[in-house]
Amino acid sequence: MLEYEQSIWDQGKRCIAGVDEVGRGCLFGDVVAAAVILPPGLVLEEVNDSKKLSPKKREQLFELISDEAVAIGIGIADVPTIERINIKQAARLAMKRAVEGLEPVPDYLLVDAEKVDMPIEQMAVIHGDALSQSIAAASIVAKVTRDRMCLQWELDYPEYGIALHKGYATKLHRERIQQFGATPLHRKTFLKNIVVEAVQQELF
Repeated sequence: MLEYEQSIWDQGKRCIAGVDEVGRGCLFGDVVAAAVILPPGLVLEEVNDSKKLSPKKREQLFELISDEAVAIGIGIADVPTIERINIKQAARLAMKRAVEGLEPVPDYLLVDAEKVDMPIEQMAVIHGDALSQSIAAASIVAKVTRDRMCLQWELDYPEYGIALHKGYATKLHRERIQQFGATPLHRKTFLKNIVVEAVQQELF
């Protein structure tokens, strides 16, 4: 998990930020990104792709990363922004905001399969959250941050089951949208695709 970091440290760069986002595929809610700078050489044995970890383990590692990190930045792109510029650009914007929140400014970015629109040397790593400790740490921070936001959204919109599905297009979520309609936090451009798919299933 430190192979990418080691190659960059060997170039003399010490301040590496891992960057990742969560919520890109959701029907509901903001997209959230995190940027994490860990001390050179630090090994966090259990840090891995956040999707492979239980919620309890993610929370534990979130606290560990918060304690050990040199810096953590969080970036958010809200639903109106997602609707206006599309989800890919919104995810990239959230990543940029996360990096802008770092102090010190990193001298290298390891990014999960994306490019951050900033004049900082960087590498896009496919499946980076499973290959780089820095990106994995960012994926955990982003996931826990957004999951906590989902708990608040659950209070605001209790009939939709947000705390269970986190805004993804599960059967329960789609049924609740059909039953109760869309909220201001539903991504209307995403819901159009759900409607089209439902019509196609009825036709065929």
